[in-house]
Amino acid sequence: MNGKSFFVDLTLCTACRGCQVACKQWKKLPAEKTRNMGSHQNPQDLSSKTLRLVRFNEVQDDKNKLNWFFFPEQCRHCIEPPCKYTVNMYAPGGVIQDPETGAVIMTDKAKTKVGKVESWELCPYNVPRQDPETGIWNKCDMCIDRVQMGMLPACVQSCPTGTMNFGDREEMLDLANKRLAAVKKTKPKAYLADPEDVRVIYLCESAPDSYHENLLASADQRKTLMANGPAPTKSSRRGFLTAALGKNNKA
Repeated sequence: MNGKSFFVDLTLCTACRGCQVACKQWKKLPAEKTRNMGSHQNPQDLSSKTLRLVRFNEVQDDKNKLNWFFFPEQCRHCIEPPCKYTVNMYAPGGVIQDPETGAVIMTDKAKTKVGKVESWELCPYNVPRQDPETGIWNKCDMCIDRVQMGMLPACVQSCPTGTMNFGDREEMLDLANKRLAAVKKTKPKAYLADPEDVRVIYLCESAPDSYHENLLASADQRKTLMANGPAPTKSSRRGFLTAALGKNNKA
């Protein structure tokens, strides 16, 4: 499989948020008004103006020791992107896939009535966000303008620790597997998150919920999105997952 991929080594992330700032700077996206919610994470969630967010999660282990886990979240650029099929049902041409890189790109045509569709109806990772004023959906586009000029994505260019890596897919998969083997020597439960399904490959040393509830995608949910498109009468995440599980149980 050709194209480009990211390799994100979460064992090296220090949550400096350089990638988050670089994304905003390159995309010329404004800052958002926030307030202290008892966490260093800021802002609290992705938005149409925050396409990349370093999530902070504090986890207590079985020895009552608190550990920080950092998760620089972005669009995973799925190999077979459910959002492409779902958005294009509502807004033809709203999502395109670059044939050279595999980047999944939301265009200005990715517009739906505000509140008509929720992110979970588009994406198994709950990543895209809708501008509440224009109705246009937005997310990371792999810095396709930079990549087409031979440059690294802004987030990768800014990373000082080696967490963020980018290149040809086979090269990134090879790097990910070699790094995984090295990490497993001290962290035997380490794993790669959905490496066959996405172009943003995370190396994790702890359970998925140590990082974020959307680190991994449910295979059943992905299949349901791809097969059936959106479920307009099930707008909440709970409702959508209940419907999907119900279908699988009847099969």
